[in-house]
Amino acid sequence: MKIICIGRNYTNHIVELHNEKPSEPVVFLKPDSAILLKQHPFVIPEFSNDVHHEIELIVKISKVGKYIEPKFAHKYYDEISVGIDFTARDLQEKLKSKGLPWEKAKAFDGSAVLGDFLPKSQFSSLENITFELLKNGKSVQKGYSSLMLWKIDELVSYVSQFFTLKIGDVIFTGTPEGVAAVNQDDVLEGFLEGQQLFRIQVK
Repeated sequence: MKIICIGRNYTNHIVELHNEKPSEPVVFLKPDSAILLKQHPFVIPEFSNDVHHEIELIVKISKVGKYIEPKFAHKYYDEISVGIDFTARDLQEKLKSKGLPWEKAKAFDGSAVLGDFLPKSQFSSLENITFELLKNGKSVQKGYSSLMLWKIDELVSYVSQFFTLKIGDVIFTGTPEGVAAVNQDDVLEGFLEGQQLFRIQVK
């Protein structure tokens, strides 16, 4: 499987990081070794002093596809969840300043949290759902799919131009504003429409 991530898909998050609004989706990848194993804590890596949480809506691909038209994209996934794209912000800024790829800051071991998946059929519309991250019981990020610059089906279609989508692949669809550093002993909980889909501790 592969993890395909979308950056800069919410205007307010673009603003908070002082980035330029892109004319097309920003895409990067994480290897399968980035997945944080179930029941395992997230361990802050020794190479960063500023790891940020980024909660995102995620979708799991259920059908092989290439050059998928947007109007057919909904046929290629049937489960959604929330996840965290952990980012070593200090390392990312260093790499960006040199024009280098972000992988060391975005794709390190344990940097991808996958919540429990739910059938998309239980939601009336994926274009109007909410998700939220609680840190130590306090809401720190809240996202609305209606505010995405590119909707889920558009993203599935777009990335399929470059990568053949295979069964089990996961797409992270971008994070809303509110990203911030995590610290040892933090407890992070992810919710989709009020339902908790993951709970992890930071070590």
